Amino acid sequence: MSNSHIQPATTTFRGADDLHLVADEWNNPDSVTRSGGEFDDSRPSVLMLHGGGQNRFSWKKTGQILGSRGLHVVALDSRGHGDSDRSAEAKYTVEALSADTLRVIEQIGRPVVLIGASMGGLTGILTAREAGPEVVRRLILVDVVPRYEKDGSARIRDFMFSHVHGFESLEDAAEAVAAYLPHRDRPRSPEGLKKNLRRRHGRWYWHWDPAFLTKPDQDPFQRVELLEQAAIELTIPILLIRGKLSDVVSEEAVRDFLQKVPHAEFAELSGAGHTAAGDDNDAFSDVVVTFVLR
Repeated sequence: MSNSHIQPATTTFRGADDLHLVADEWNNPDSVTRSGGEFDDSRPSVLMLHGGGQNRFSWKKTGQILGSRGLHVVALDSRGHGDSDRSAEAKYTVEALSADTLRVIEQIGRPVVLIGASMGGLTGILTAREAGPEVVRRLILVDVVPRYEKDGSARIRDFMFSHVHGFESLEDAAEAVAAYLPHRDRPRSPEGLKKNLRRRHGRWYWHWDPAFLTKPDQDPFQRVELLEQAAIELTIPILLIRGKLSDVVSEEAVRDFLQKVPHAEFAELSGAGHTAAGDDNDAFSDVVVTFVLR
């Protein structure tokens, strides 16, 4: 089997508060060494952190491409999302998410490149500062900066809140997604949504903990000053990717971020919005692979 067709293995990490965190993993160094497969030991591992309300499957195509280049790649379900444990105390602060990420990096046991979308990007900023440049070697922020657009963030929360009671059918869920992401081509079949939904008591529910939304003081987006200072202190290579259609990261916010973090690089995807990785995955993956492998 060629490396480009290797499927990820599902694995489990132990996060803070003893939570089990599920991930997809390509090219586990130990497994690849035993099997004699191709693995580039000279490069850091890649750890991908999704946005709020998403899960590890949002990275599948990019993970596959990075894995095909011989990189060790981990796409993590954050606490309360996907198949990872939910926090009994509804603890979903950026500090808690960062504590999980630091634990995962310890278990990976190698330096990493962090790729974080939205909530995952903010988590990545704090994690990179806490871990230090010898552990987190590079950081990619996907359509997020500490000083985001509040209207865009509110639209995300409104979408998540409005469907917290689930859908009668996959078709209803597909209609809701199409209305929320009008710029994205609609899939022919809604079957792919099964990766993001779970069926309970005859209805389909998003696969994240509703408690994630119930404590606004825990919203990772509320830590603007903390995260901005953390970003300013970073000395590692940073790439900010913005979807040109984004209503969460404005052009003004990009200019402000690049002024405060002048060594950061910037790329814009013309056909993408806030969910950049899924909106234009080919262009997104090209930019990511170039930065990671450089």
